[in-house]
Amino acid sequence: MSVALLWVVSPNSEVSNGIGFLDSVREGNRRLESSRFPSRDRNSMWRGRFKKGGRQGWNFGILNADLRYSCLGRSRTENGRCFSVQSSLVASPAGEMAVSSEKKVYEVVLKQAALVKRHLISTEDIEVKPDIVVPGNLGLLGEAYDRCGEVCAEYAKTFYLGTMLMTPDRRRAIWAIYVWCRRTDELVDGPNASHITPQALDRWEARLEDIFNGRPFDMLDAALSDTVSRFPVDIQPFRDMVEGMRMDLWKSRYNNFDELYLYCYYVAGTVGLMSVPIMGIAPESKATTESVYNAALALGIANQLTNILRDVGEDARRGRVYLPQDELAQAGLSDEDIFSGRVTDKWRNFMKKQIQRARKFFDEAEKGVTELSSASRWPVLASLLLYRKILDEIEANDYNNFTRRAYVSKPKKLLTLPIAYARSLVPPKSTSSPLAKT
Repeated sequence: MSVALLWVVSPNSEVSNGIGFLDSVREGNRRLESSRFPSRDRNSMWRGRFKKGGRQGWNFGILNADLRYSCLGRSRTENGRCFSVQSSLVASPAGEMAVSSEKKVYEVVLKQAALVKRHLISTEDIEVKPDIVVPGNLGLLGEAYDRCGEVCAEYAKTFYLGTMLMTPDRRRAIWAIYVWCRRTDELVDGPNASHITPQALDRWEARLEDIFNGRPFDMLDAALSDTVSRFPVDIQPFRDMVEGMRMDLWKSRYNNFDELYLYCYYVAGTVGLMSVPIMGIAPESKATTESVYNAALALGIANQLTNILRDVGEDARRGRVYLPQDELAQAGLSDEDIFSGRVTDKWRNFMKKQIQRARKFFDEAEKGVTELSSASRWPVLASLLLYRKILDEIEANDYNNFTRRAYVSKPKKLLTLPIAYARSLVPPKSTSSPLAKT
């Protein structure tokens, strides 16, 4: 199952100028041609350039696919305010208390927020460190970043334009993260997905460890390795994304929303944690760091839940049901009803509740977007507004997400983008924000 990259997902990959870290969301038919990224060994990567058609190309490794990603409910921030979470503890069949998925994710949020705080204290700003120069390869790192930008421009056109509003260091870092996420998604959704094993994902995770330890395998890895050395980005969200890919290899049913929530975090919410340190928080923001991370997670959850609701029919044809089994049963529905593809009153009522939940996550996310740095708000707001419109389209289709694909038309997208830009110019509220420190 494809997912949606958090801050930057295109709500309609059928329209080429979609917003998104993952411009084409959950579509396996849009891939980077492998011929454009010739395979090369580690040493040759560092020795020089490979000419093809008059252009310089670097090995994109396993890069063909579409990314995906989303997350959160209500936890308590450092100022004592509640941030939407279903529950922090659940009872196990044996009567023992187990930590819920929301609680597990929130612990990761606290860790990421603490990392950013330490960085702010040590630098007084979230600016980058001096360039890391690869001995004997001056300029190759710049070319690697440029290649990442080309990929972003090709597959996430509108978002790419949004990144041009950022400082050069920030936009290059976002490009590098985008490319790593695409390559990771390629493992389970690309043309070789049927041959991917848990051991292959283990090797990919080991390669990730090398990236964070300054030992990149190829030039695109080098761009990410440089990025994580400059910004307070932690490895855990990257590891968690790989874990989400592992889940896709064996899990096709989710007993309840708690299980689905964890999956959404793995494949989408992680992108928010990766991105916030790069996007930056506005200097004038009074919000807590934790609350901004929570808002990023909420947007990811909302996007991913929207993907799931949009693609019920497509997933069913692959034998997958990404809907809480217990909630289906409560509505008087089962997998057989989904596989039959009949829109009934039971299905409409069920979908209304699922859409309502997704919208609540969008509402939580919107509270945090204005707290981002001014240059980062527009692509994030555009993603939020456009993706939320997919829910409107599902309703307009009379909840038929079995045979009709809900998408935002190009005219509606073009009308939404300037609205998002205008709203992005509004600075954070100085006192009344629900995310504000007290």
